Amino acid sequence: MSDDIKIKIRNLYKIFGDDPKSALEHVKNGMGKTELLAEHNHVLGLNDINVDIPAGKTTVIMGLSGSGKSTLIRHLNRLIDPTSGEVLVDGEDILSYNDKQLRDLRQHRMSMVFQKFALFPHRTVLENTGLAPSIEGQSLKKYESEAQKWLARVGLGGQGDQYPHQLSGGMQQRVGIARALTSNSDIMLMDEAFSALDPLIRTDMQNLLIELQGELQKTIVFITHDLDESLKLADHLVILKDGFVVQQGEPQHILLNPCDPYIEDFVSDINRARVLRVRSVMRKTTETTGNISGEVDHNDNLESLIEKSGGDTTNRYRVMKDGQQVGTLEMADLVRSLVPQGGSSDPDAARRTG
Repeated sequence: MSDDIKIKIRNLYKIFGDDPKSALEHVKNGMGKTELLAEHNHVLGLNDINVDIPAGKTTVIMGLSGSGKSTLIRHLNRLIDPTSGEVLVDGEDILSYNDKQLRDLRQHRMSMVFQKFALFPHRTVLENTGLAPSIEGQSLKKYESEAQKWLARVGLGGQGDQYPHQLSGGMQQRVGIARALTSNSDIMLMDEAFSALDPLIRTDMQNLLIELQGELQKTIVFITHDLDESLKLADHLVILKDGFVVQQGEPQHILLNPCDPYIEDFVSDINRARVLRVRSVMRKTTETTGNISGEVDHNDNLESLIEKSGGDTTNRYRVMKDGQQVGTLEMADLVRSLVPQGGSSDPDAARRTG
């Protein structure tokens, strides 16, 4: 990837059991999760994970229950230590950190937003938001202005004196996000942060996160089991199954080029017209020849273009980005892109960082 890499994960394994080092040899020799449990009574959590997490982008780690996604995110701040492998943050091996360095990582460089909100019931919204500076010994008077700023930014201005039980689930999660932002960390870890919310509230929170990320460019690692949420939020998508990476890359590319039947099944029910963007199916060119039916933005979804065209498959559009032409789009190409394609010819490449 061309982006600066904030976090590098290399050859990461996690095995749960009495003798994980011995079990690791079986895994490296090709033993899978089911066999390891049946024959050696060990649980394979992560299997040779290699992922680059770009700075200032949202990386979504997606998988079903038991795929290893929550285990993986907990390695990034060392709530869990691996059986083998490396985790590098800003080029530093955090597995070599002493207690002081680890506290600094968790307090200043990373924040975490939890599925169950994790607010202290006896503290006000304002006090919960200022948790990070209060742990460092700062008084409420000192951090109040910063906490109030982020509460207002997430739509909770004037709610600082309330207590968590007085807020809805969506409002409590807004406090969780404001708390993470008040810590002023570069990296935000979000573990199923919106999974407990009702669908409409969940959509609102997704939109809020996209808006905030557009302004702040944090390095976000977001865990979810929901493909629609993944495709909406991700700049870089990593899909796990049974503890290993099945495919990773730009979400639009994965949708158009699934690497194996598992991914094909995942994306088969997706509304492709709503998810795919013009930039993914356009022909890159700065020149225009022939008849043009109009201009479209490179980031418009295909559904909006179908509506714009009135379903006329003979139409042809100039694709624009920041006022400049970057391509053309034939409606016939758009229609072809809505038909699911077969798997990638190189599934191993789809699993590697790139």
